[in-house]
This record gives sequence, structure tokens and C-alpha cells, in this order.
Amino acid sequence: MAFRLRSLTLRLGLLEGKAKLEEELKRADAVVLTYACDKPETLNRLQTFWIPEIRRLKVKAPVIVVGCKLDLRDEHFPVSLERVMAPIMQQFREIETCIECSAANLVQVPEVFYYAQKAVLHPTAPLFDQESQTLKPRCIRALKRIFILCDHDMDSALNDKELNEFQIKCFNAPLQPAEIVGVKRVVQERVPEGVNDLGLTLTGFLFLHALFIEKGRLETTWAVLRKFGYNDDIELRKENLPVLSKKAPDQSVELTSEAVDFLIRIFSLFDSNNDGALQDSELDELFSTAPESPWDEAPYKNSVERTEFGDLRLSGFLAQWDLMTLLDPLKSLAYLIYLGYTNDPTTALRVTRKRTLDAKKQQSDRHVFQCFVFGPKNAGKSSLLSSFVGRPFQNTHGLTGNQSYTVNAVDQLRGTKKTLILHEIQEDDVKQFLSSKDSLAACDVAIFVYDSSDEYSLKRASALLMDVARRGEDTGYGVPCLFIALKDDLDSYPMAVRDSEAICREMKIDAPIRISIKKREMNNIFWRIVNAAERCHLSVPETEYGRNMKQYRHLVNRSLVFASVGAAAAVIALAAYRAYASRKSHSTS
Repeated sequence: MAFRLRSLTLRLGLLEGKAKLEEELKRADAVVLTYACDKPETLNRLQTFWIPEIRRLKVKAPVIVVGCKLDLRDEHFPVSLERVMAPIMQQFREIETCIECSAANLVQVPEVFYYAQKAVLHPTAPLFDQESQTLKPRCIRALKRIFILCDHDMDSALNDKELNEFQIKCFNAPLQPAEIVGVKRVVQERVPEGVNDLGLTLTGFLFLHALFIEKGRLETTWAVLRKFGYNDDIELRKENLPVLSKKAPDQSVELTSEAVDFLIRIFSLFDSNNDGALQDSELDELFSTAPESPWDEAPYKNSVERTEFGDLRLSGFLAQWDLMTLLDPLKSLAYLIYLGYTNDPTTALRVTRKRTLDAKKQQSDRHVFQCFVFGPKNAGKSSLLSSFVGRPFQNTHGLTGNQSYTVNAVDQLRGTKKTLILHEIQEDDVKQFLSSKDSLAACDVAIFVYDSSDEYSLKRASALLMDVARRGEDTGYGVPCLFIALKDDLDSYPMAVRDSEAICREMKIDAPIRISIKKREMNNIFWRIVNAAERCHLSVPETEYGRNMKQYRHLVNRSLVFASVGAAAAVIALAAYRAYASRKSHSTS
């Protein structure tokens, strides 16, 4: 029996056809599984078929188990519901609650649907771990954020005034002085550290919510969470986040100076030993009011430079935020709010100018540049990305497939810094990658690396350059390109320099930049990449097809100009003739 709360409809019994059944289960808000109290074998059927089937279909709805026909159970052999269901609930955590009823005697029938509705509106699973009898991590993190937001004087305790303001915000009713005293007394008796001279501590605040849940008052905790904008996954609801400005494919999103200043303050606040870097424990504490750390998985993990002890400096911290903002602006904005950004959220992000407009103006106003790294296998792409974040030459772990990002700040002239993001595109993925019309829109600059000791590597890099250049000409998203000869510490093959320079001349880009990562002879490569991105009207490669198309458009434009001039001359001549004819007519008359 599938219960769909939103449409207020019931699906009773076995639905016609397995496909229909699966469809209804996936659409259900809650699932009620029934067995006959007078037939124990029907309970076994729930364990061996129905619950495994729900798991197979990955149904996320809460499950209510109902023992029906309570009136038919043998009274001479009474069995405790708790005794029967405890091991089953231990095995199947998706079971929200169990209840027995009798439709014949109208015993607890309304309660069945009450619990089904309650399981949908106020589910236990996101909040509470039944096995350990503790609040779940996400619930703790959300409640901690709410506690901090309500602690206006920032003394790590909620005084009576703050408790009342919290109560009014969530429940539209104040607490009476006697009620506040009573709440504190209950907390202090059970958790002495939950109350101090200043008021209710975070420990006490969390204990209260655990107590509400244990007593079945989940609606209280859910009311608090929803009042502060959380959804059933205990994340901020997207509708509570501002709608980001629409952007063209060749626009990007960056942090504003206001958001950067906020992040600098947050970094300093959690740098408890004032060593200019965050240890993992300090970083965990910094994100303790968010659902989880956003950087534990690809593409953010291993993407920034760390100290020799594995700590994160401010530059790396900000670079990580730049990467997240570029790839997922809405997630970046949500995490700013989780961390306590209370200004207007629209002031945190800015949309850059179109890159095509930057090219016309011959300058870029961006602070963050994304560089696509192309090259054949074994050319040294991953080594280049690793060197960018200070990892040793041999250490290229964590850079595989489309997860390959590294990001760092690059010093510029006059003491300024720009953020550069390197994104490795695997050779096997290039064809599919370029099949999208907007594939190059997000690229500010592209580099093509090859093994300078391998002739085939150069040919493959040249072919990739041609493919990217042609795609840029077709879509209008041409990008500045650099040709980079890696492994300069190895002996080049004969004619290597001549061949590579000829390719660059043919494509009208700068001569190859030769570097050796092994010898740390980097030839200022990352500054050059940023410089090429800033001067986005230069170093854009041209293919023969592109040159022909440019020449064709030039001829068409010239023809249109001549045609316009000719048409204008004809109009003037016609007007002059008519004027002459008119004067002649008047003089004759």
C-alpha cells in the first residue's frame, strides 16, 4: 500500500502489474507494509520480499509496518509488539514506526494514517540514529548554526532574552519566565554542562532537541529547522537562496571583494594558533555549521597547495573558494551562508563580462582564469598540474580523468594576484568534449603540452591544437593558446625545435615555451598563461579554414560597402535628375 500525501490518494492492495507497482512505490511519500497478526508467516514475507524490494528500487520514503487483524490474534499466546519488531527494525533502518490495528473493531486505524503522515512531514531518519540513540551529524551541524545565529552577543550561550527571541521566531509565542527556569532545570539535571551562568550552552541546546525526538516530538525540531530554511535533507532550500543572474556561456562567476573580506575574517577566526594556516581539525571546525566539508571529494580534493605539514594557507583557502565559485556558484553561495555570511547574498558573487566582449576591448576584468590543459598521454600534463601546487615531481596522485583540477594564486606586476585554474582534459575525452557547442566558452586560455623528446607526442599535440582552433572558429569561442614543450631535460629528437616552431608560425601563436619540471626550470610558465588569458585578443590560433573564412567575410563586407556607396550614388543622381527636370519644366512653361 503506497501512501502519496501530496495528492491525498491511496493505492490499496497489489497494483496491476509489476511496472505499475514499481512506479507507484517510487512516487510514494510513505509506504505502509501490512501483515496479519494471526498469521506470523506474513511478517516473514515483509522481511524476505517487500523490504528488500523497496531497497532494490531505492525508494527513499519512510516505511510504516502495520499488524492488521489484531482482533483475530490468539489471546492465549500474547506477543509483545516491541519484542517482535525490535530485531526487524534493527535490521531494516528504513522502518519509521510499527503499530497494530483492527479494522473490524476500529482499533488504532486512524493512528496508522497519522503515523504515515507524520513520517512524511516529520521524518526521524534525517535527524536521529536509532541504533546509537544520538542526533545525526547533519542535524547537529544545522542546530549548531542555528544556535550561533541566535547567540547575538556571541558569548557561547543563549540567555533568557535570546531564548525568548528564538521561541518567538520558531513558534510565534514567548516562553514564560517559569518555563525558561523549567527548561534549564531539566537540562542541568541530565547534562550539567548544558547550562552555565550565561544561559543555555550548545551542549544543552542539542540535548533538548535529542530529548524532543526521543519523546516523539519530532515536529518541534523540524519546525526549528524549517524556520531557518532547511529542507528534509537538512540543507538550505534552494528557493531560499537568491536566483543567480543569467549568464552567457562565456561568462563566469567570481567572489566579490566583500565575500573575500568575509572569508579572510573567517580564516583568521579559526586559525586558533595564529600560524597563518589551517590544520585539518581547524578546517573541520570552520565547516562544522555546514552539512559537510565541501572539499573532501573531487574535484576539490588535492586541488590546492598545502604546507609541508599538510596545512592550508590563506592563499590556498581563497583559491579553493575561487574554484568552487567558478564550477558551482550556487553551492559556493550556500556555503558562505552556512559559515555566517549575513549580508545580502547578492553582494557575494559577481558575473564577469563576456569573453567575446573582452576580446573586442582587448582587456579582461577577470580575477579568476580557467586554463584547459590538452596533450597526448605521457606528455606530462599531470606533472604540470602537480607542480603548480608545489607537489614533488614524482607525486601526481589524485589527478585522474575529469577530476583533474589544480588552482593557485599567480603573482602579477605591481603586486597584484590572479587566480589560475588548470583543468586537465584527457586525450581520450577530447573528441566528446569538443562535440558540445559551448565546450570552449568557459576556457580563458588553452595550453598544449608535449614531450619534447618524442616526435609522435609533438604531432599529437599539434593535431589537438588544430582541433581546438577549428572548434573555436566554428563556435566563435576562439581562445588564446600556448604550445609548451615539457621534459626539456631530455634530449630532443632531431628537428624538434624547427618542427614545433613551424607549427606555431603556421597557427600564428607564440613560439613553444620549453620547461623542465624535473629540474624546476619552469620559464615563468604560469605567469605567461595568465598573461595570455588577460590579453585575450592575442595568441588565438588560426587554421587555413579560419583564414579563408575571415577573407571571405572581408570580401563580403567590402562588397556590401561598395554596394551601399553605389546605391547612395544612384539615389543622389536620381534626385539631381529630378531636380534638373523640374527646373527645366518650370523654365519652359
